[in-house]
Amino acid sequence: MDAQQQQRQQGVPQRPRPVAGADGGGDFTPILTVLIAFIAIFALVVVPSMSTLNNSLSILHQVPEGHVGVYWRGGALLNTITDPGFHMKLPFITQFEPIQVTLQTDLVRDIPCGTKGGVMINFDKIEVVNRLRKDHVYDTLLNYGVNYDNTWIYDKIHHEINQFCSSHSLQQVYIDMFDQIDEKMKDALQADCTRYAPGIEILSVRITKPSIPESIRRNFENMEQERTKVLIAVERQRVAEKEAETQKKIAISEAERNAHVSKIQMEQKLMEKDSLRKQEEIANSMYLAREKGLADASYYRTMKEAEANKLKLTPEFLELRFIEAIANNTKMFFGNKVPNMILDQRLLGNFLQEGVPRTES
Repeated sequence: MDAQQQQRQQGVPQRPRPVAGADGGGDFTPILTVLIAFIAIFALVVVPSMSTLNNSLSILHQVPEGHVGVYWRGGALLNTITDPGFHMKLPFITQFEPIQVTLQTDLVRDIPCGTKGGVMINFDKIEVVNRLRKDHVYDTLLNYGVNYDNTWIYDKIHHEINQFCSSHSLQQVYIDMFDQIDEKMKDALQADCTRYAPGIEILSVRITKPSIPESIRRNFENMEQERTKVLIAVERQRVAEKEAETQKKIAISEAERNAHVSKIQMEQKLMEKDSLRKQEEIANSMYLAREKGLADASYYRTMKEAEANKLKLTPEFLELRFIEAIANNTKMFFGNKVPNMILDQRLLGNFLQEGVPRTES
């Protein structure tokens, strides 16, 4: 049994139900409030995250870091540049676009070109690192639009590569001057950007090795192998020359060392001989001095003895010597007749005085 039956049985009067549309319509205020709130949230949150077409419908929009906000009103570029963060704009009237002002790399693919000799080659990938200066964003977009890099990077790199290939041979493009293409492309792009779009700064260009016909590639590989063999032979010859030069230097050094040692030994022997010579000279000088001293002493002694003998040659001394000589005679004579002999000492003295002349003083 439901509540109405219970009320009917208990005698409680029932409250009449409101009839929709009886008084001209119901109360839709809460529903409208919720709907308006939902639309506002959708416009503020969901719409800013959608595509560029929806950017014109949003009120609140976000500029990411590394970008600046650029605005168009009625198709005309506004002079308003906003920094990263949340910003407000008029929906449906003002269009918004974030423009990157930090370093970016534009990748250009499949660039065909013909060399001076008529060989077609293809650069598979060229990377251009560039940056749009913040203070030149308005002028650059005013002159070249949002896709300014199509004009000054993508299209320009095709033109410069073809210009370079058409004025150089395959040997120069593929081998001899390949290491210079990066700098040449960078200088060419920067020169035109500096002249016509000064806000674009080209930082570097990276170029991969171009694709060439297979037959020509094999020829280059064979040439490179032969060049490698030549380089190996040259390097071996250089190593052999270095080794020979090293051996020569070692031999020269050894000879110089031996000569130096021989010179030192010779100088040592000469010093020894000179020392011996000086010793002999000293010994000879000493011997000569000694002998001279002995000779002088002997001469002096002889002279003194002679002078002494002169002084001794007196009759008395001679008589004494005569007597001593007679006394030392041990001969004895026996017989009846003895030889005559002058025994008178006075007569002998007189004879000696007469026979020996006197020296006058």
